[in-house]
Amino acid sequence: MGIREIGRRLSLSRKAVRRIIQEEGEPIRVVRADRAAVDPERLRDLHAACRGYVQRMHECLGKEGLEIGYSTLTRLVRELKLDEAKDKRAEQHPDKPGKEMQHDTSPYVVELSGKPTPVVGSQLYLRYSKRRYLKFYPHFTRFRMKCFFHEALMHFRRSCGKCIIDNTNLAVLRGTGDDAVFVPEMIAFAEQYGFKWKAHAKGHPNRKGGVEKAFHFVETNFFPNRTFESFEDLNRQALEWATVEIPVKRHSKTRLIPAQLFEFEKPYLTEILPVLPAPYQEHERETDQYGYIAFDGNYYWVPGTGRGTVKVLQYDERIRLYKNREQLAEYRLPAHGSRNEKIRPAGVPMRGLTPKSCKRAVEAEERRLIAAGPSVADYLAAVRERRDAPVVWAKFVRRLFGLSLKLSAPLFVRTIERAAKYGVTDLEAIERIAVYLLRDDELGSMSESFADGDPDLENREAYRDGSVTEETDLERYDARMGVADEAAETDDDGGSDNGQGT
Repeated sequence: MGIREIGRRLSLSRKAVRRIIQEEGEPIRVVRADRAAVDPERLRDLHAACRGYVQRMHECLGKEGLEIGYSTLTRLVRELKLDEAKDKRAEQHPDKPGKEMQHDTSPYVVELSGKPTPVVGSQLYLRYSKRRYLKFYPHFTRFRMKCFFHEALMHFRRSCGKCIIDNTNLAVLRGTGDDAVFVPEMIAFAEQYGFKWKAHAKGHPNRKGGVEKAFHFVETNFFPNRTFESFEDLNRQALEWATVEIPVKRHSKTRLIPAQLFEFEKPYLTEILPVLPAPYQEHERETDQYGYIAFDGNYYWVPGTGRGTVKVLQYDERIRLYKNREQLAEYRLPAHGSRNEKIRPAGVPMRGLTPKSCKRAVEAEERRLIAAGPSVADYLAAVRERRDAPVVWAKFVRRLFGLSLKLSAPLFVRTIERAAKYGVTDLEAIERIAVYLLRDDELGSMSESFADGDPDLENREAYRDGSVTEETDLERYDARMGVADEAAETDDDGGSDNGQGT
């Protein structure tokens, strides 16, 4: 068949027919020249650092000054076979302005200053406008849940009509799904903010798929290639990411911006008054003799000179001290993980006395013990590593340091060497070892003094006169001792006839 006839039947030009015939059935692969050249090794390293999430890779490349299209980046990832797309289908629900918001928590293990730390992420997600609020906690309780909702809703100054949650016992008293009965405390809390709780059916977490996907976005876009110095730094970055960066980004599929959607949704939301009080917990503490109260592992100074019971109101990030309905002081809670800190207002001098229950570090005592000699350092290391010896380390170091102050340096070292030889960790036994060695040294010195005495002592005249002196008669003393023994036996038998003791 001629080329003209092939083109007429297939509705192709003769030029196209000739090109296809020249290709012999194999299309020529066109190599695309990208505007921006990206090092494949750099893409592999960034793919590993961002845990395979291409959107986070695109953001990191943009911060490095390399402008590259998102579709180009996804094509390069496919060509390098760095990732395999996994398309999943999900159920769709119509979004209506102001209808619902969703809340959920998710556990994570985050490196804080290089140390893996378990945290719980809490996130509130507005279904229509895709706005979100994210915060992390060391543990999540009902009080923390109320504090989180207050902080998030006060940030938006709006709330939806209902909040979709799972069947958590923090809000659900009994039942699941539509049959769930909520805790009266949580019902009253939600009424203040103008919404109602709704639990999804058991085994149907897709009902709150918006917040589930939002947590997936946290894993793919927030955590990769970020470092956190402390718990406070983690929450600071999370707040900036969730409320500043994400709301102005255009969604890849809908091409909508959450900040603009939120402005459109505002008339459909319930407005929250800014004077709504924050949730708190009430505690009672006793003021000690130094003017401090103990709360959550730290000590807070109570103004005044008296003592007594103080009422403590615990908020999310601060506490207030009250006595007789009068506020005495307000303190901001210290950083997460702080223990045994003495906190007082600015301008209040530090007193010489401290609470007895305040634990004091023993690093200084330990350093001075180690400086006593290598045998003492080895002994301390062995005691620290032993698991079978019930030793309270701080108490052990303090008492051992006190013993070192009572003994001479050579005697203390010998005592520790002997204790290490027999594996002794009991402080009383170590003191008995020191007494034994001290007594042994005294006997040795006495024997040496007798051995080093005057060799002509027996040749002296006074010594020879004493050797021939008659022995002293002690019979009368023995007789008196016999009378005393008889009196003691009579007293043991019941005393004299008149019933009176001697």
